[in-house]
Amino acid sequence: MNTLQFHPYRLCSLPKYSPFRLQLLRVKAESSAESKRARILASRKEAIPFPIGTDKNRLSEFLKDTAGVEALLNTRALHSYHPLPNSSSSSPSPSSSANSFVYRCTLYTIQFFNFEVTPVLDLRVAPTDHDCTVELLSCKFQGSEVVEKQNELFSACMRNYITWREDGGETFLDFDVNLELSLEVYTRPFSLLPLSAVEKPGNLVMQGVLDRLVPLLIQQLLQDYNSWLQQHQLQIQSSVDYDSPL
Repeated sequence: MNTLQFHPYRLCSLPKYSPFRLQLLRVKAESSAESKRARILASRKEAIPFPIGTDKNRLSEFLKDTAGVEALLNTRALHSYHPLPNSSSSSPSPSSSANSFVYRCTLYTIQFFNFEVTPVLDLRVAPTDHDCTVELLSCKFQGSEVVEKQNELFSACMRNYITWREDGGETFLDFDVNLELSLEVYTRPFSLLPLSAVEKPGNLVMQGVLDRLVPLLIQQLLQDYNSWLQQHQLQIQSSVDYDSPL
């Protein structure tokens, strides 16, 4: 009678230890954790005619006035805003001037899924006698720890350069707006795709947003300028009437 013999070493034999193989696995894990940054770009230029006889000095005066700054910041869309302390003496940029100031602008809180997000922008306004520049220096999200963690994954910069000129006896206001977003791509399946797969649709979406917003902001700026000009003229007329003899 044959006896069945059990050999445990044949059933549970382990593969040989290979330092080289383990090293390859570790390198693959590190590579999969690497992230990429996508650049989303958009720009728009506009040339808007001003009423005949508009004094360019009045335009400069308006943009330096509180009413002009509020129009440039579009304070109607803000929850609050205030100038930063010593902002006029902050590190200058190529477009900054001696009259430039930085304002912290807080937008209204928005609900994003189960999170409340409050965008906070730092904007530099630099008006001169010949032009005016509005720059986005910082864009941050306030909220929970998870929300504020997203600030490490993106950055944004924007520049709105405004000039005015005369052409054929007519005054034109020129706007040159450039926007750039830098996004860290780290979630699948986007991290597995080439950056162009994220940047191309992102550029289209951002360009559409800019094409929609810029004309609205320009229209609001013109309305605010007309209101300021009418009020300014009324003040001058009231002063003349007060000083004139009876």
